[in-house]
Amino acid sequence: MDNHKIMIVGTGNVGASIAFAILNQRTAINEIILTDIIAHDAEGEAMDLKDALAVAPSYVKIKNGTYKDAKDCDVVVITAGANQKPGESRMDLLEKNANILKGMIEQIMDSGFNGIFLVVTNPMDVLTYLTYKYSGLPAERVIGSGTVLDSARLRTRIASYLDVNPKSVHAYQIGEHGDTELTVWSLADLGGQKVNDLLKKDVRNGISDFVKNEAYDIIEKKGATYYGIATCVVQILNCILNDEMRVLPVSSYDQFSETSFGWPTVVGRRGIIRRLDLPLSEHEGVELQKSINALQKAIKSVKF
Repeated sequence: MDNHKIMIVGTGNVGASIAFAILNQRTAINEIILTDIIAHDAEGEAMDLKDALAVAPSYVKIKNGTYKDAKDCDVVVITAGANQKPGESRMDLLEKNANILKGMIEQIMDSGFNGIFLVVTNPMDVLTYLTYKYSGLPAERVIGSGTVLDSARLRTRIASYLDVNPKSVHAYQIGEHGDTELTVWSLADLGGQKVNDLLKKDVRNGISDFVKNEAYDIIEKKGATYYGIATCVVQILNCILNDEMRVLPVSSYDQFSETSFGWPTVVGRRGIIRRLDLPLSEHEGVELQKSINALQKAIKSVKF
């Protein structure tokens, strides 16, 4: 399917920001369907966004719709669900959002949808795994936003210490998009220089803590995070629809652990092309296993 048409499910801060980010970039997307359980909210967002078309850098068809409109979409982006509140972890949302997700996926699949799911709702890794199970689609066509945002935060923070452009920093957060995520310092580099050689251990530890906890800080200050993740989601969408074959730390199904988690992965038009084989340090391997254990425990707590 190459209609370059997407559906965004959920028109809260994140869903609306994704649509706005698409409008303000030149992307392969030529149609956006907005849908929300509160239908008039999706309608209002579509109206507001359409008002920008005359001056936006690209022209995109925008309308509100229902799950039935997913039939001929290339990608359905899931942002709907309960929001993370101050003091609440992403995993605290699991029971509420797993129940919301199941009915949503069933209705989308009933439309005849045969594209790619991109899951953004938290706890994102567990919901990505559940989307794979609920939808019955091949694993490569169910993608979570993973640690793309976390890795962007990491690269920006490292760049600020080294006084370079973040795009020149190659570094990844992996594992759960949440409290057990970790930084792969052993492979982080700047133009071939190991970041381990450029930054002291206490600085690196401070950066890792900042990256892991920044979302909590933003939520405490302004109530929610949405601009960063919206821009990252557009990057993933571009990667899929343009068949860019880029390496992104998205969340996808790992058959060995039977979970989904953020990991450097080649992404293209077919979705997940392959997960890379990374030589982690012994410490990183242990920390990743702790993250996987937390995700496995969360998945087992869900009644399918």
